[in-house]
Amino acid sequence: MRTRSWALIFLVGLSASALAQPQHDRRGNTDVIVDLPPEAWTQNTDREAPCLRCCVFENRQYTEGAVVKSEGVLLQCVRDEKSLGTNNLIWRIVK
Repeated sequence: MRTRSWALIFLVGLSASALAQPQHDRRGNTDVIVDLPPEAWTQNTDREAPCLRCCVFENRQYTEGAVVKSEGVLLQCVRDEKSLGTNNLIWRIVK
């Protein structure tokens, strides 16, 4: 009777240790850990979508026809007649 209880204790201990081992099919591939800086998670969250055809002034995007005032000078976003391309907009001084 005493050997039976020792055998039972041994089997319970053996099964508990088997359950404690990680199961690779359930936990996924967590063997590789990559440390990323916080900027990797917050990058591009508060930026505007890239403009394919626009003028840029003080890190802001403006479409064709937009007018801005800088140091008392009016600038307008217009098409450059001398160039061809997908983004041929330039700032021109309004007279």
